[in-house]
Amino acid sequence: MIKLKKSVIDDLLLAARNTYPNEFFAYLGGDKKTNTVDEFILAPAVYGKTFVMIKEYLMPFDSRIMGSIHSHPGKSNFPSKADVNSFGKKGEIHLIIAFPYTLNSIQAYDEKGIKTEFELIE
Repeated sequence: MIKLKKSVIDDLLLAARNTYPNEFFAYLGGDKKTNTVDEFILAPAVYGKTFVMIKEYLMPFDSRIMGSIHSHPGKSNFPSKADVNSFGKKGEIHLIIAFPYTLNSIQAYDEKGIKTEFELIE
């Protein structure tokens, strides 16, 4: 099971709220040996109401990337087909935060788009 630092999640929830009504996107970074996410990495991107266009060519190599997180401006945290296709490209854990961007509106998925669990840690 993946462990997520609560301080990182709190910051990501705030970022999603501040980006609303556009979608928000970031990579999750951490220690792969302990399955602990302890940072997020903002990707150069264009944020829109129904999309995020990530400028991958501007991203440096980062071996700590464990997955991604993005927001949905609506109340669904279910991944679209495009979301699932992107999950397989970087990492093993992918989070979707739906409006109103609270801890209860986060859902985790694996790289195949299958729901998975996560644990919050201090």
